[in-house]
Amino acid sequence: MEPNPKTSNTEPGINTGRRQFLRKTTAFASGSVLLSSFPAQLFAEIIKADDPRLITETIRYTGASGPMIAYLARPKGKKKLPAVIVIHENRGLQPHIKDVARRMALEGFAALAPDALSPLGGTPEKPEEAGPMFQKLDYEVTKKDFSAAVAYLKTNPLTTGKVGCTGFCWGGAMTNHVAVNAPELDAAVPYYGGQPKAEDVPKIKAPLLLHYAGNDERINAGIPAFEAALKEAKIKYQLYMYEGAAHAFNNDSNPERYNKEAADLAWKRTIEFFRKKLK
Repeated sequence: MEPNPKTSNTEPGINTGRRQFLRKTTAFASGSVLLSSFPAQLFAEIIKADDPRLITETIRYTGASGPMIAYLARPKGKKKLPAVIVIHENRGLQPHIKDVARRMALEGFAALAPDALSPLGGTPEKPEEAGPMFQKLDYEVTKKDFSAAVAYLKTNPLTTGKVGCTGFCWGGAMTNHVAVNAPELDAAVPYYGGQPKAEDVPKIKAPLLLHYAGNDERINAGIPAFEAALKEAKIKYQLYMYEGAAHAFNNDSNPERYNKEAADLAWKRTIEFFRKKLK
């Protein structure tokens, strides 16, 4: 088993990302504008949708529920690339996750972001409409829909056949389920995701890099049993705890949760992990 280091990488009080946001809102309205009055997209687009270095497109692959809508981003060129599945939070395939896929692509991967709400027509434009749609999904079928993305990328002529998976919040839990249900997966990096059942853990074949937020009591309550099962099954994993950070700390479209220090460090570790495991 690989070592399980803990890390503290945030300062007390308001984080850097939110300080920057407050400076921006002050410029707009003399400091009197509430955070909630600004759209999430103000935070989202680090890599523009039309970035000339990338090829982006909406594709469809076959899942257990039928055709799955997915956003594919990759660097321009004819070189085959390792692939990474990027799984969204519980508001569907929002602009922020498409941006994360583009960031992953610029790191040298073919990044595929499937839409869990494909069976219902896809993610709606208004995020508040997505939540109730998730209640209509058959979760067991949804696991198979995302696991099917592994097989799709394994045989895709654009890829080397090496496939990793990462996801955030709801997508972190789904990443764990993909690792359970797709033994051909080569690496998994769930961010603050709910853990699979202990009896399912031995099905995991991929090495894991686990990111957790220090201020995330509900999710963290499942860590001891998960670690015990991983050790029992002799599955290689690394676990990092980001003290001072809250659940969803990577989401820079959510100023209430975003923690730049934790997000940057976790991203650095994620890319290093994928480059090592997917080479």
